[in-house]
Amino acid sequence: MTEKPLILGVLASGRGSNLQALIDAIETGMLSARIAVVLSNKGDASVLERAKKHGIPTFFYDPKAVDSREAYDGLLCETLQKYEVELLVLAGYMRLLTKALVLPFRERIINIHPSLLPAFPGLYAHRQAIDYGVKVSGCTVHFVDEKMDHGPVIAQASVPVKENDTESSLANRILKEEHRLFPKVIQWYAEKRLRIEGRRVLLVPEI
Repeated sequence: MTEKPLILGVLASGRGSNLQALIDAIETGMLSARIAVVLSNKGDASVLERAKKHGIPTFFYDPKAVDSREAYDGLLCETLQKYEVELLVLAGYMRLLTKALVLPFRERIINIHPSLLPAFPGLYAHRQAIDYGVKVSGCTVHFVDEKMDHGPVIAQASVPVKENDTESSLANRILKEEHRLFPKVIQWYAEKRLRIEGRRVLLVPEI
């Protein structure tokens, strides 16, 4: 475990179940981190209430209130820097980031996506997997760049796709793996065990 908890900032747009998984991992000592702030582009997102229940500062920034995507991300960046965020975590955040946020946090932003990237990026990943007829899907944790679901893959977990699966049933099984994998990867980052070499992310053995 790390001596000093890693300071996290979280961007989220929905229920916040992955945020809860991180909170639970921190409270049980599995993750050496502290969530400093949660930001959302949705004022009614359940993730905001979930964060408030745990005493985490929250902010809603309305994308319609600024002139451009770059200006919006600049606003987010200012807040994240104010809270001295070391790693930015996207937990169900439904906006593509611009250079205004990616560059200041280069190689310090990670996302979790409900498919085995590069398969089925973007929205409706579970539907895409079922419609395509794949036998295996899963989730991917990756570093974030300016392109959608594109940055270097850190870790993946696979889930079988059953013949009678619906979007909901597949999503629920994948979500269990998301909740297991995401805190683990963030702990690796906290322990400085991740090394990026091009598109490859290497896991350095524990000392």
